[in-house]
Amino acid sequence: MSGDLEVSALAINVTIPEALRWTDTRRGEAFTLTTLNVRLLPDGRLAAKAYGRPVGGGRGAYVSFPVPDRPELTDLIDSAAGRAGALWAAHRGLG
Repeated sequence: MSGDLEVSALAINVTIPEALRWTDTRRGEAFTLTTLNVRLLPDGRLAAKAYGRPVGGGRGAYVSFPVPDRPELTDLIDSAAGRAGALWAAHRGLG
């Protein structure tokens, strides 16, 4: 049966450690990026976007930001994907 199944998305959310967080601006408002959303693409590659909260406080908009090309962020994404894969592989079913 597994060959007949179509899985459309695999995604994980990863908390960015304090030391790796950064600030970016969108529509004139500064955001501190605290979370990564990492997706497994159909071809096996990973894609990631960053999300965060306005520096000035408040809820702000749910806006995605590109992830900078920094080795420590790449390592975080790779490690998180590996950990998620291990957790999925060890699942114990529903209930």
